[in-house]
This record gives sequence, C-alpha cells and structure tokens, in this order.
Amino acid sequence: MRDSYTILAQCYDRLTTDVEYGRWADFAQRHFQRLERPVHSVLELGCGTGSLTRLLAERGCAVTAVDLSPDMLTAAEQKCRGLDVRFLCQDMTRLSASRLGTQMDAVVSGLDSVNYITKPRSLARMFQRVYRILLPGGLFLFDVKTPAALEGADGQTCLDEDDDFYCVWRADYYPRRRVCAYGLDLFLQNEDGSWTRGGEYHEEYAYTMDELDGFLREAGFRHVRQYGDKSMRPPKEGAQRVFFAARKDI
Repeated sequence: MRDSYTILAQCYDRLTTDVEYGRWADFAQRHFQRLERPVHSVLELGCGTGSLTRLLAERGCAVTAVDLSPDMLTAAEQKCRGLDVRFLCQDMTRLSASRLGTQMDAVVSGLDSVNYITKPRSLARMFQRVYRILLPGGLFLFDVKTPAALEGADGQTCLDEDDDFYCVWRADYYPRRRVCAYGLDLFLQNEDGSWTRGGEYHEEYAYTMDELDGFLREAGFRHVRQYGDKSMRPPKEGAQRVFFAARKDI
C-alpha cells in the first residue's frame, strides 16, 4: 500500500466532492465540547489530502496529520498552508507518543481509514497506541464502513470523468477473507495533451461493530459509544457507516 495514491492523489479531491467534510468537522466539534477538558491538540490518522485537517485547524485545533502516502501529504500541505498543522509521513499502525513528542487531547480518523488496516491484530495494537497517545480524558473518534456496506459493494463498477481525467473502478468482496478489494484505472491528461495511465489496488476489511468495541476496550477504553453517520443518535440496523467515540479515563 506504500505506493498507493500516487496518481490518485492528483485527482482525489475531484473524485470525493460528495464527501461531507464540514459535517464530519461539526460532528467532531460537538464531541470535543462534551469533554471535561478543552481540545487543543488533535492527531489525525489517515489525513489524505487534508480536507478535514484544514477544517479542524481553521476551528482552532493544533493538528498533527499522519498519512502513509507522500503524494497525498504534498497535496495536504498545500491545502493547509498558514495553519497550525504538522505533517508526518508514517504508518498509522506504528505511530507512538515518542514519535509525536507529546500526548494529544483527541485522535480522529475519517473516511473509513480504519477499514484499510486489514489485519485485526494490527488494528488492535493501533488502538492500544492511540490510548497511550491520548491525554487523560482524551477522545478517540473514527468512522468505519460496516460489513453490510462492504458486502453490498461486491460487483459494483463506477465511473468518474471530467475533461482531463477518467477513473473507473470495480469492487469485489471476498467473504472468506472478509475483504472488499477495489481495482482502479485512472487516466490523467498532461499539459501537452497526452494522457498518463495509472492503476491502484486497495483493500478494506469488514470489521463487525462488536469486534471494534472489543478492541477498544482491550486497549483500555471504558467509555465507548457508537453513532449513526455524523449523527448523535445510535446507528440504525443495516447502517452503511458507523462512528465510534471512545474516551480515556481521567
């Protein structure tokens, strides 16, 4: 996955215009306001091109944004110029408090970045790292695609195009592996009118909500709640996306 998002980074924002980053930031802020301690420092895991990063920083947070893709981070840095944001090119499953140099008031991870960790024990260990990174009373907030969403994507083919790019992708779900695989073909037009073709392959793991709850509690979190998509209400049956809020004891 280290080489992923190389060509995709160049058109990622245009392919995700339907993503409601503003509502995600609003959701996070509502949870921040519920905490007994003010939220100043935020660690974002899987920041991508920095759309959520920028919104959090504009609302007064000092953000440390982490992503494994140098190309995505380059786009994020350009988007967040002049804001209180620090970027780290790092595998989010290996991040530590010593690498950060400080503990954090909150940790957030959006757009099903958690599903991209396809080894359950690696995810469980990441949750343990997040717990250690958080200050007492701190919050871990993330969203996931549910098994219903990933299973339902099986066989889907989607096409996005504009004057200077073309992207087609197909999803295939493998029940035995509990993985949804996405194969993407991308074509980008160069300044001289020629076209560059690139391919991407991504996988997402279908974690159950009970598994995620268990990993969080195993890591030390005692206050764990689930929410519907950017909602302050519990998720409905058959939900496609679920948000988790886990708080570290004071």
